[in-house]
Amino acid sequence: MSTGDLLNIEPVELKFFFELKKQISCSLQLSNKTDNYVAFKVKTTNPKKYCVRPNTGIVMPQSACDVIVTMQAQKEAPNDMQCKDKFLLQSVKVDDGTNANDITAEMFNKEAGHVVEESKLKVVYVFPPQSSSPVPEGSEEGSPHKGSIFENGNIGGVDSIAVAKAFTEQHKGLEKSTEAKALSLRLTEEKNNAIEQNNKLRQELDLIKRENSKSRGGVSMVFVILIGLLGIIVGYLMK
Repeated sequence: MSTGDLLNIEPVELKFFFELKKQISCSLQLSNKTDNYVAFKVKTTNPKKYCVRPNTGIVMPQSACDVIVTMQAQKEAPNDMQCKDKFLLQSVKVDDGTNANDITAEMFNKEAGHVVEESKLKVVYVFPPQSSSPVPEGSEEGSPHKGSIFENGNIGGVDSIAVAKAFTEQHKGLEKSTEAKALSLRLTEEKNNAIEQNNKLRQELDLIKRENSKSRGGVSMVFVILIGLLGIIVGYLMK
C-alpha cells in the first residue's frame, strides 16, 4: 500500500496476469483518509497500451473508489517478462461539492501554486495462477528445473517467450473445443427444427388430401341425385 497525505493506494504495483492476444485488467483502490474532497488524475508513459477508467475523479472524504486499468491485447511477450511502463497518480484537495465534471488540468499544475501529491506505480507481468510449470524432457534428478516458475511470477533459466506461447496454445485449444461444442449444438438444433417442420408439412398435406377427397365425394353424390330426379321428371312427362 502506498500511503500519502491525501490518498492511500492499493496495490502499489499494477500486476497483470499476462496472456497473449487477450485484454487484461487489474484494479486500484484509492482511499481518502482526509475530511476534504480529493481530486485525482492517472497518467501513464504508454497511453496507447492502457485504458484507465476513470482516469480522473473525486474521492469523497473518508471514502474510497476503484480505478480499473486495462491493458490492450499484446501480440508478443516482452523479453524476460519485464515491463518498463510506469503510472503516475496525482491527487489534490478541492473545494467541497466538487464533482468529476469540474476537474481541470489546471488543478494539477504545481507551477500555479497547487499542492499536488504524486505516487508512482510500476507494471509487473505474472503468469496466470492456474498455470503449471513445464519441465523439459531429459532433466536429471538433482539438477535445476529449467522450466520452474517462482512463486513471485518470475521465470528461472527458461525462455519466457516460449513459456508464454505454450500457455497461449493451451488457451487456443480450449477456445477451439468450446467453439466445436457450440457448433455441434447449433447443428443439432437446426436438424431438429427441420424435422419438426417436415412433420408439420406432411400433416398439412394429409389434411388437404382428405378435404379434397370429401369434396369430390360430395359432388358425385349430388350429381347422382340430380340425374335420378331428372329421370323421374322425364318419365312422368313421357306418360
